Amino acid sequence: MKKILLCLMSLVISGCASFGEGVTTAFLNKQKEEDLRECRVDGKPFAGMQGGFDRSNNLLKVLMVHGVGTHIPGYSTQFQEKLAKELGLNEMSSHYKEIKLVNKEYPDQDLGTLRVRRLLDTEQDEEMLFYELTWSSITNPQKETLKYDTSGEYSFRRAEVNQMLKVFSNDTSPDPMIYLSEHNQDVILASYRTAFCWMVGRDWNALPNESQEICTVGEKAVEHLPNEDFAIVSHSLGSRIVIDGMKSIVSRVSRTQEGGPSFSEAEFIRDFQQKKIPFYLMSNQLPLLEMGAVAPEVVNQHDEYCEPGGEHYDERLVAKTSIIAFSDPNDLLSYSIPQKFGQQRLDSRLCAEITNVNINVAYVIDLFGMGAFANPLIAHTGYDSDDRVVALIAKGIGTDHSSNIVNDRCELIEYVD
Repeated sequence: MKKILLCLMSLVISGCASFGEGVTTAFLNKQKEEDLRECRVDGKPFAGMQGGFDRSNNLLKVLMVHGVGTHIPGYSTQFQEKLAKELGLNEMSSHYKEIKLVNKEYPDQDLGTLRVRRLLDTEQDEEMLFYELTWSSITNPQKETLKYDTSGEYSFRRAEVNQMLKVFSNDTSPDPMIYLSEHNQDVILASYRTAFCWMVGRDWNALPNESQEICTVGEKAVEHLPNEDFAIVSHSLGSRIVIDGMKSIVSRVSRTQEGGPSFSEAEFIRDFQQKKIPFYLMSNQLPLLEMGAVAPEVVNQHDEYCEPGGEHYDERLVAKTSIIAFSDPNDLLSYSIPQKFGQQRLDSRLCAEITNVNINVAYVIDLFGMGAFANPLIAHTGYDSDDRVVALIAKGIGTDHSSNIVNDRCELIEYVD
């Protein structure tokens, strides 16, 4: 009798498990079929990278900066390919160009690698140069001190899954702490400035296939600058690096102005001040990483620096910095940017305009009445593979060329002031 009862119980339990799995699978399939995930954009319409082709002589330069964790050159390949497909760039160079970054401020420091790929449309009328910055080599040596913690001496004491989590934690969590120390921060920003230098004023043929040279801005850069358009893409910690990087460029431009620039420098500064540069910050972390940081020198002075006729209009860095901040509400490490934060914590010389994209990258599931759940790891790492995110970056929202997937699945709450 007991054996019969046990058999019946096992059948019931396995049946319940199968039923539960079936319900979960059905729920997920239904959600994926209808794509019920939220996609809400708060701000002004923006044209995406397609607008860069429209503004320039059909040449767009994109700089990608990664976030925490060890990355190797080639990490952005999936994002590059999805972006190229969305923009109709179906031809590419047979090889990439790889530059070992060197800066005279840190001549003996490994500043990472800049890998460049050329992408074109079939008619070769539109061209994108994609610059992928890998700066992990700066922080990796310091993270070596934690390697003992995941070695065989300790790993056998942990559960297998916890060991995997420990390896992930030891690779990612030190990076923000290393970055926020003054010396290391400036080294990483030197990497960013050097990458930006290589991006400006050079076409594909002018870039070396391989190089360990120090980048300088020469007369050719001044000549090419008016016909170039730029865009910056980042993930997690990269959001802080790219904004701090632009601030460090501002400070150097200001010092050049105070010292009396040469004619070519003055011409370059004047042309650069006409640029409108969009920053696409995936898993934006600016509010988190600004905690404890010193406020910029110039804040709450947007009109003085950014409006024609303003008292300091000639001291701005660019005409406009469009910051498009992507955050999944279930990503535990991403944040929207309040407008007040932009006024008080972003340098006024950047002439920043903020747009927040609140988007569910991870699917939300109902745990059988116990509450809704979304995988926080997918919510943090899934931006660059999400079709809606790629479409927003490629073709924006609220314009004639916005993608169908954005028009169908994303809502624009437009700011009017």
